[in-house]
Order: sequence, then structure tokens, then C-alpha cells
Amino acid sequence: MGPLRELLAIDHRQTLEFFVLRLQDISEPTVDRQELLYNASLLAHYAQVSTQPDLDVPAPGNLSAVFDHFVADTTLLDDRLMETAGAQCLLLAGFFEDQMRRRHNIRWYAELGAGFFSRAARHEQSLHKARLLDAIAGRFETWRRRHAQLGRELRDQPYLLIPPVPPNPRSG
Repeated sequence: MGPLRELLAIDHRQTLEFFVLRLQDISEPTVDRQELLYNASLLAHYAQVSTQPDLDVPAPGNLSAVFDHFVADTTLLDDRLMETAGAQCLLLAGFFEDQMRRRHNIRWYAELGAGFFSRAARHEQSLHKARLLDAIAGRFETWRRRHAQLGRELRDQPYLLIPPVPPNPRSG
């Protein structure tokens, strides 16, 4: 596998590590480790899911899609989907805040997302996961702001893929 191909062939573990490190950089040292890992996992998941997948549940393109799917269409409302709804609100109102702010009320979607996580926690069978979801609900705005900061920092960094230099035929 060539250097460029290796650079572009990123797996879920590497993506998760990328987001764990970035969230650690912008979080205080006392941040709850499980919450940090959950948020990094959320970002890693959506970094690898298309808005038009063949098999997987699509990533939402904007907050209108979240509204249409989880608020307006009550026929699809299912307590098992509340975690997904909260995660999508966190992703779009947080990491993509600057893009969403032009068309959507971020504060309203943050409250909606916290409510989704709270509802997911109430219906979660695992006590450990229920506590985690409840903690995310309670600190939704804090995590949303971290996602927004990370999104801005990553957009501001000048990433440039430099193609490998071909070998000089005269030096061989």
C-alpha cells in the first residue's frame, strides 16, 4: 500500500483516537472519561457515515432532517431512537454549529437534543449506559460547545495532502 493510500485508509479505531485526542485538548482535565469517549465515538461514527449510504442509517444533512424525522413524523417516534436523535442534534448543533446557525435556532435544537438524551436514559435497560446518557443530557450544552470549538479549530487548520515525490530517474 503506497503512502497516499495509507493516509486515506483510515479505520474506525484511528478515527476514534483522532477525536479522543482533539476533545481532550479542548476539555478540562477533570472531564468525565466516559462522556469524553462517548462524544469522540459519536464524532468518529458520523465522520464515517454518508448522508446517502447504501446500507447504513444515513447521517442527517441538516437540522431540518432531524426535525422531520424525530419531531414532525410521530409515526417513527420510538424510544429506542431517542439516543440517535440526541446524537444528531449534538453533531449538527455542535460540530456544525456555524453552518447550521444561518437557518436554525441552535438553542432550541440544543434543548431538544438534551431532551432526547434524557428520554433515552429513562428507557435504557443498562444502568451504566442510562447514567451516561443522563449525564450527557445534563451537560448537553457544554458538550455542544466543545463540539463547536473542535469543528471551528479543525476547519481553521490548513490540511494539505502532499503527493509523494516520484523518484528521480537520473539518481538511480
